[in-house]
Order: sequence, then C-alpha cells, then structure tokens
Amino acid sequence: MTTSMTTDDSRRFGDFTALRVEVEAGVAHLTIDNPPVNTLDVLLITELGRFFDAVSQDERVRVVVLQSADPEFFSAHADVNFMFDPESLMRLAAADGDPSLNPLQQMNERLRTLPQVTIAKLAGRLRAGGSELAMAADMRFAAKGRTWLSQPETRMGIFPGGGGTQYLTRLMGRARAVEVILGAELFDAELAERYGWINRALPPEELDGFVDALARRIAALPPGVAAAAMEAVDAAEAGGPVPRLSEESTAHGKVYPSPDAVVDRMRTAMRAGVQTREGEVDLEGLLDRVSY
Repeated sequence: MTTSMTTDDSRRFGDFTALRVEVEAGVAHLTIDNPPVNTLDVLLITELGRFFDAVSQDERVRVVVLQSADPEFFSAHADVNFMFDPESLMRLAAADGDPSLNPLQQMNERLRTLPQVTIAKLAGRLRAGGSELAMAADMRFAAKGRTWLSQPETRMGIFPGGGGTQYLTRLMGRARAVEVILGAELFDAELAERYGWINRALPPEELDGFVDALARRIAALPPGVAAAAMEAVDAAEAGGPVPRLSEESTAHGKVYPSPDAVVDRMRTAMRAGVQTREGEVDLEGLLDRVSY
C-alpha cells in the first residue's frame, strides 16, 4: 500500500506549474491550480497530458481523483485564444496520438483510458472543455449548491468538440444531450444529477469524505479486480464506450476554425470579461449580451 507522497514520488510524475499531485494509500489526488479560472490553456493541457502519460505506467497508483484548488472554478473551459489562433491548439497534438482526433479529444481520451479508476470531485463552475474533462473520468461527484455545469459552445458559434457530444450522449441519452448542447444553459448539481451528468450531488461538507472513502476502498481491492470489472462494464456498450470521436472531430471541422464574424464576436466577449473571474460567473449572460 502506498504511503504519503515523498519527494521521490513527486519527481516520478515531473515538475508542474498548473497542477499539484499527492499520493496516499494508492490514490493520486490531482489538483488543478491554474489561475485565474483554471482555463485549459497550453500550459494546463500540456501538464495534464504529461501526468496522464506518467501515471498510466505507475502500478502503485490504483485510483486518480481529479479536483480543483479553486472552490469557484473547477475549470472554466478551454482557452478562448484557441479561437483566434487555431494552430496554437493543433500544435498540442500528441506525437503518438490518434491523428483523427483533435488535441482536446486526445487529452480527454488519455484520461478516460487510464488503467486506474478515475473520479472527478467537483465544486465551482465547469463549462465546455472543463466539463468534457470531468466527463472523461469514470465517475463524477459534486458539491450541492456549489457546482454548476454547462456546455455553452453553441453560444460561441461552435459546439462541444473535445468529446462532449459523445460523452454527454452516453451519460444522459440523445434527447437530453441535445438539450444541453443546443440550449447551452447552466445546470446546478441537483439537475445534473437527475440528468445523469454526474453520479451524485452531495452536501459540500460530505463531498471530501465520501470521495476519499470511495477512492480508498477501490484502491484497496485485490490487484486486477477493478480493471476486470471495468472491462466487463465497458463490454456492455456496443462498439465500446466512446466509438465515434473521429466523427465528432470531422463535424467540428465544419465550425472550427471559426469564421471571421464569430472570431470578432469572441474578441469582443474577451474584452467584456471572458476568462476573468467576474465575467465567468455569468458567462452565458455575458455571451448573450455580445451580439454578432
């Protein structure tokens, strides 16, 4: 059984700026810490990819818990600057990744296919790419009254292209996924739970204890049990859990890179407060106030 993380343990994952890693009892707590709003920018995407690659080779880690250092923002969304400079995103493609997938899909699939069991512990706002990141985990648990989820991409002139169309449909069904994607509204934790977006909405004071106990219980299972159980569960979905990401990527190519009118509108939105703490509190309202 793994004990508290030592300096040597830390070095095996590498040095990070936007992430913190702590390992205890076979559970790796991966904490996003990328101010001001944990945007999935070049730095965070790169570091997440490095961690996923490293932990996938570490048999001492049985469970990964993904969480945020910021109680108000789990992860705001992908960096809007990728709309202004699409090549800056495409340069993040993994050399050994599936070339039919975009870099955000590749990153999320690295998380989804880790040999460890993965749990997203949610508090604050997670939208667009931040929500897609959480959906790539095996399970999601959220603080009731303190967690909000949204896929607001259609308000930005695109649609969820980091795996969101596939992850959402498999979690909640087609009709509700279409509502989430085209309606682009902010969901609280209770409604997200009813839709199947998250496993449970828990009182904030119970969230840490519940997730920690679950993670430790899974990490303490006999070797191979969790992996075999997950393999059997995945077999229940015809074609595998997420078989259509390349089709999502092709469809996303119809709207990204975005036309000039959309890019200009998003530049205006950035000036109005997108990717600031104040503007991100009501991102949907801010976007509605910026006309095409």
